[in-house]
Amino acid sequence: MKHIVKRAGHAEPYDERKLYASIYAAALSVREPSATAELVAQEVEKQVSDWLEAKHEVTGNDIRRVAAQHLQVLNPDAAYQYLHHRVIW
Repeated sequence: MKHIVKRAGHAEPYDERKLYASIYAAALSVREPSATAELVAQEVEKQVSDWLEAKHEVTGNDIRRVAAQHLQVLNPDAAYQYLHHRVIW
């Protein structure tokens, strides 16, 4: 089981459902139909999980960066939302 080092310094188990949910939400936020958002989230989650297989320890920021790179190819607007959803205007 992979563990992710969070910003606060603690580690928690990698949960692909969290990644899927955040990608799905980003796709929906840019008006992607739900069926397409599901496919995009599944593809990005699979690519990140494959990338994680070769890693020993990663941070949440590592996962965010890799997920955004894959999402950028599939939906650049959703990738922007995914990267910047925490920004308060």
